[in-house]
Amino acid sequence: MISYEEQVLTELHAWQHRMQKGPSLSNRIAKSLQNKINGWIPEKVHKVITVTIEKMIKATIFGIKYTTTIKLAPDASLLLRESYIKQQVSFYQKTATVEGAVTGAGGILMGFADFPVLIGIKMKLLFNIASLYGYDVMDYKERLYLLYIFQLAYSSQQRRNEIYLLLQDWDNYSRALPQNAEDFDWRIFQQEYRDYIDLAKMAQLLPVIGAAVGAIANYKLVAQLGEIAMNCFRMRIMSKAGRLER
Repeated sequence: MISYEEQVLTELHAWQHRMQKGPSLSNRIAKSLQNKINGWIPEKVHKVITVTIEKMIKATIFGIKYTTTIKLAPDASLLLRESYIKQQVSFYQKTATVEGAVTGAGGILMGFADFPVLIGIKMKLLFNIASLYGYDVMDYKERLYLLYIFQLAYSSQQRRNEIYLLLQDWDNYSRALPQNAEDFDWRIFQQEYRDYIDLAKMAQLLPVIGAAVGAIANYKLVAQLGEIAMNCFRMRIMSKAGRLER
């Protein structure tokens, strides 16, 4: 019987392979469709969404003091840590599903309200995952690491290839990061995020189907973030332990 760590390594290798794939035909078609849909949305609507996401990202990463009530011993096993993490992902999936259904049923105004609320849910999940893996979320550079994970989860495949390579060599990359959060150029994060979710979330603004779309989209988006975050931290942990080749 293989150990849990060996099982994790197998899953991690498969995930790494997916992260390094080039954009597929379906990716390019989806991007083209997304661009067409974006063209139908009034420019002032795009501006509202962009400003909202920008402010939320600033507030959650550089302002709000997230904490987790779950404290694990420094020598806690990977199996124990990930058992708690999977519970957290499941909890926030359910939270996001209810929130998406409620705001989707409320029409276009409630649909707009979903964007900042969903970002808050995702960021809280990321902070909890980092804490459960044993990382200090009060550290500025650890917060930037979470921001890169966020972007990896919600970017085009081309951008995802670039972010993956950066995260794979995070220890070296982080040494060159600015010490002051205000000096960090984070604008691309909100742009990539908005572009990525537009296709899934704009349909939430439509009458009748908005509630169902909101619930399903939020559930999948949070699940995706959970998987990406777990594998990013697995990559750091296994690399540090010398069990993963770069």
